[in-house]
Amino acid sequence: MKTSEIRRRFLDFFEKNNHRIVPAGSLVPGNDPTLLFTNAGMNQFKDVFLGSDKRDYNRATTAQRCVRAGGKHNDLENVGYTARHHTFFEMLGNFSFGDYFKEEAIQFAWTFLTEELGLPKERLWVTVYKDDDEAADIWINKMGVPADRLSRLGDKDNFWMMGDTGPCGPCSEIFYDHGEDVPGGPPGSPDDDLDRYIEIWNLVFMQFDTLADGSRVPLPKPSVDTGMGLERLAAILQGVHSNYEIDLFQSLIKAAMRVTGCQDIENRSLRVIADHIRSAAFLIVDGVIPSNEGRGYVLRRIIRRAIRHGYKLGCEELFLNKLVADLVAEMGEAYPELAEQADHAVKVLILEEEQFARTLANGMAILEAGIQSLEGKVVPGELVFKLYDTYGFPADLTADVAREKSLEIDQQGFDEAMQAQRERAKAGNKFKLDRDVDLELDGATEFLGYDSLVAQGSVRKLLKDGESVDSIHAGDEAVVILDRTPFYAESGGQAGDTGTLTADSVELEVVDCTKQQGHFLHRVKVSAGSVSVGMSLNASVKREERLNTARHHSSTHLMHAALRKILGTHVQQRGSLVSYDKLRFDFSHLEPVTDSELEAIEVLVNKHIQANTPVTTELMDIESAQASGAMALFGEKYDDQVRVLTMGTDGFSKELCGGTHVSQTGDIGVFRIQSETGVAAGVRRIEAVVGPYAIADIHRQDNLIGHLQATLKCSKEQVEDRVMQSIGQIKELEKEIQNLKAKLASSAANDLTSAVIDVNGVNVLAARLDGVDAGSLRSTMDQMKDKLKSAVIVLAAVNGDKVQLAVGVTKDQIGVVKAGDLVKEVGAVMGAKGGGKPDLAMAGGGDLAELPKALDVAVELIKQKLA
Repeated sequence: MKTSEIRRRFLDFFEKNNHRIVPAGSLVPGNDPTLLFTNAGMNQFKDVFLGSDKRDYNRATTAQRCVRAGGKHNDLENVGYTARHHTFFEMLGNFSFGDYFKEEAIQFAWTFLTEELGLPKERLWVTVYKDDDEAADIWINKMGVPADRLSRLGDKDNFWMMGDTGPCGPCSEIFYDHGEDVPGGPPGSPDDDLDRYIEIWNLVFMQFDTLADGSRVPLPKPSVDTGMGLERLAAILQGVHSNYEIDLFQSLIKAAMRVTGCQDIENRSLRVIADHIRSAAFLIVDGVIPSNEGRGYVLRRIIRRAIRHGYKLGCEELFLNKLVADLVAEMGEAYPELAEQADHAVKVLILEEEQFARTLANGMAILEAGIQSLEGKVVPGELVFKLYDTYGFPADLTADVAREKSLEIDQQGFDEAMQAQRERAKAGNKFKLDRDVDLELDGATEFLGYDSLVAQGSVRKLLKDGESVDSIHAGDEAVVILDRTPFYAESGGQAGDTGTLTADSVELEVVDCTKQQGHFLHRVKVSAGSVSVGMSLNASVKREERLNTARHHSSTHLMHAALRKILGTHVQQRGSLVSYDKLRFDFSHLEPVTDSELEAIEVLVNKHIQANTPVTTELMDIESAQASGAMALFGEKYDDQVRVLTMGTDGFSKELCGGTHVSQTGDIGVFRIQSETGVAAGVRRIEAVVGPYAIADIHRQDNLIGHLQATLKCSKEQVEDRVMQSIGQIKELEKEIQNLKAKLASSAANDLTSAVIDVNGVNVLAARLDGVDAGSLRSTMDQMKDKLKSAVIVLAAVNGDKVQLAVGVTKDQIGVVKAGDLVKEVGAVMGAKGGGKPDLAMAGGGDLAELPKALDVAVELIKQKLA
């Protein structure tokens, strides 16, 4: 049975049993800083299990792509060398949110494995938590599993916790017995870590809540979270012992053979490449770009590890990007986004492969320099780790180079540095349950702001300094929670509204509005009067600020669509800020956007603004919204009911968005890009303004041109030519100045010859140069070294009260005098600091009054060294 069929039959089975098929979540967890990558099917349902997110279904099933290559869950170093470790894998799961529990979960699993897939019951072995008599009874007396094929295990193996606090419960695992000819014992036996018994499914029964004091109380609605490894199940059904022997991996391994030229299908490097192309491509599809930190750093490691294994196979050409098409052929049907973003994935991989080729060259240069200065036969672990961590130079490649030179590497030192790094990563990625402060309020604030900017609301709660209070008074800064409000709460990049809350003799200035647990928190300054819980207040949003915010927000949607139209569909939003006076939009793109592309984007957005088409909003369920073509942002979490916003001619932009917007695109007025910059590896930022702020920007530009006209005494049409002419003249003058400085340096060199003294056959010079800049100082030094042939030279350039020292040593003398050492000794006399190479070093700063003494000391030091 092919892997693709197993995936489909699993989802179909649970759909028939009243489970909602929920699309896989992004590999970048939405709004969850506790996870580096999605590493289990339950990640996207975490808030549902915690009770802070409600869905319109209580049974779900997914095929979730997962990555374990960084932080707490990291299988990277084992990939390719074991039968079942991967950086990327697929987890099949079924979930109950307070619906069915142990008996139904066990029944579903047993039925699917033994009836739907036809696995022999006598090959299955189950485990339960040591104290879970209920689960044991279900397996033995209702499923008919023999008691001697059931193991009771402890906390380490069969008790699951979401974090130090929060939902938890016992597990029940299902193992497959490969038979007596395979070494290993059943779960719980001394040799259970061998290959005979393989875990294929884990059923987690969430029935307790762990409190901060460590005690556990029963959950009001016990739930079920299960996970089954698709690759492991495929290996069993296809009669092989290694995941790398299943159909999906065999196709990718053969593709890796094709692009690398390797003819040995058993070569483990091919397994690494086949695994890594999956994780690399899917991470890129989900918006991760190679970089030197965070998720991008892990992606870079995965890509470079794959390339390194290509080098081990003798392939020094770009090859990894060529495997994207083969991956799409295998998995594109199950994950359409892979096919849609294939060109982008290829482009990212090509750039990274090219960069790594340069990294290898740079790393070799650094390693060679380190080896040259080596005392002994061991390359320090510090250097190995620095090459690996800072320059991306693989440790095994460092070891290869060392072996070729009959050297060893300090493996222990490298391992210690790696372990320290792992500890830092674990500290940053440990799962911690982070709940907002419980507001102790039922329901949620009713938001009226889509239709009105004024409303009347009743005060449900008051907070001052984070504590609940009965009343607030003039001069206080506090938080007011109403039962209904027209104020938009900061969300989706849109800033919260400002305005006023009033009543008789009461006035509160609303400076911001945020949202927590469905309640809108109005942050206020009390200008007059007193407010108590239960009081009715008139809420009024600042009209012009809201309108301008809506203009900027709507133009952000049009710009996003224009970016994808002009630059390509790989463009994805990476963050945004929308306020009344500007917008900022971050997006994935590998290189700077050209001026012509920016102009095309601006023109396209303004075209749809000028068309003045209606902006429509529809409320629908998330699946219908995505089926309609509405764009959802990767990493974002949405409610089951979402607002689908459509604007522009022929539905130019269609996105899920809960923000406030204009009614017609023409309400935006005019759109104007102010800047385009890079903010991170593979992430660009555009800042723009619309409406009255765009008009003001145009006026500023006109005024600037007007000033230039007056200064250059020309027409508006001639300004560009005149500016370019002036720049050209400046460059010519700069060349003339440099030529004059060179002549002065040459003249100075001739003048300095008379100050040279002979010390044991070596020319020694220590002199002061006035009015000489750094460039001329170096030029003079070069000329003096050429003129004197064998020399040690100290020159001090003085400009005003600033001093710069230069020490030069000709090649024949660097074994006796090191310029870097000498400049530090001389500089210390006057408080100057610096350093450099053995033949040339510089120092700057210090006390000008001490310069004569420093030059005298320089001559004495040189004499001592040449004695």
